[in-house]
Amino acid sequence: MDTTLLGRFVTTAEATNWGAAAKTLNLTRATLLISIRTLEDEVGGELFVTVDDVPTLTSAGLELLEVARPLVRKPAASAAAAAPKAPAKAGGKAKASKGQGRAPAVKGAPKPKGRQSR
Repeated sequence: MDTTLLGRFVTTAEATNWGAAAKTLNLTRATLLISIRTLEDEVGGELFVTVDDVPTLTSAGLELLEVARPLVRKPAASAAAAAPKAPAKAGGKAKASKGQGRAPAVKGAPKPKGRQSR
C-alpha cells in the first residue's frame, strides 16, 4: 500500500468532515475522495460511510486505522532524526543580478564607486 494514501486516510479519519480533511492535506475534495476510493479498492471494502458530509469509519476502517497510524507517523519522525542538518557555509557567494545589466555583488568585496561603464 502507498504511504501517501494511508496518510490521507489517517488524516480523513481524524477530521470532522471531508472538506476539513482536504484543506488539512492541501488537496481538493475530489482528489481526496479519489485517493480514499483507491485505498478502498486495494483493501477490498468500504472504509468510510458518509452521512451529511461527515465520514464515519466502518469496522474495516477502524482496523486499518490501527495499523496505518504507526506506519504513517513513524517515517516522518525517523526521517527527521536520521537526516542531520549540514552547517551553513559562510559568505563568498555571488548574488544573482536581476537582469539589470550589472555585475553580481559579492559578499565581503568592496562596493564599486561611481557608475559602471556600459
